[in-house]
Amino acid sequence: MKPAFELADVLREYGEGFVAEHAPLKYHLKVLNVIQKCRTAEMGYHIDRCDNCQYESRSYNSCRNRHCPKCQGSEREKWIAARMDDILDCTYFHVVFTLPNEINTWCLKYPRELYNILFQCSWDTLSSFGQNPKHLGAQMGAISVLHTWGQNLSLHPHVHMIVPGGGFDKQNNWKNSPSNGDYLFNCKAMAKTFRGKFMERLLAFLVQEKKPMETRLRRLLYDKNWVVYAKQPFKNAEGVVEYLGRYSHKIAISNHRIKSIENGKVSFTYRDYAHGNVTKTMTLDATEFIRRFCLHILPPGFVKIRHFGFLANRAKKKLKTHQ
Repeated sequence: MKPAFELADVLREYGEGFVAEHAPLKYHLKVLNVIQKCRTAEMGYHIDRCDNCQYESRSYNSCRNRHCPKCQGSEREKWIAARMDDILDCTYFHVVFTLPNEINTWCLKYPRELYNILFQCSWDTLSSFGQNPKHLGAQMGAISVLHTWGQNLSLHPHVHMIVPGGGFDKQNNWKNSPSNGDYLFNCKAMAKTFRGKFMERLLAFLVQEKKPMETRLRRLLYDKNWVVYAKQPFKNAEGVVEYLGRYSHKIAISNHRIKSIENGKVSFTYRDYAHGNVTKTMTLDATEFIRRFCLHILPPGFVKIRHFGFLANRAKKKLKTHQ
């Protein structure tokens, strides 16, 4: 069912006021511009014609931007179909690596660099546990998807990793993860390793930029418990595919969550995970709503879905030996 309100409606009505108030980046403006034009006459149209009766219907073209709420459904289905060939006959885990909010300032200033560090350090952490003979002693694989938002559109960078429960040893034999694939690794131990790897790369990057982190904040981040968690494993391919679809092409907010646009305000639903996962409604000034949406527009060309280990393109031959 078509939603009553759309992100494009907010942009058309309040976009100019947002631009005047916040002076957004050029690539943010480009994204906002194409979203509000998506499936309108400004994008042009194509004609579908019935071969039998010659009936014609006109359809306006989509913007196909990855941040557009109206353009993700078909792209998601195509991506999922391509992943079906990679599904293994094993359990799978959903692992999440989250950055503490004290790092948000640098994520806003250096999104490309910080999100690259997040991708690499989360994979390095998982891979180091897998390669350790005490844990597994094998090369692992993962599909990693970057999300930058919380339910209220605040900045909350984290990666969702879909991880097969095992890996390939040096003889190219499959080894299940601990407890015969029912358990991955200790999350607290992974969180400490992730913290160390990320901080090392972040500090080196900031020194390179000649903007070293102050001692107080560095100590705070090293003392803080970082968040890494793994959900219960999937037992079948259908569960894996469902999860891939849920996270692969998700964006900061869907049109169905927008409940009203009036009097300079936008109301939308969100899940309050801190209080029983209940659904609530939040109302923001329209320009603040657009500002929060812009927090999650990725730099041009940035790859938000990445494949690691034996799921990387160059290593997929190993999959055929286990399928």
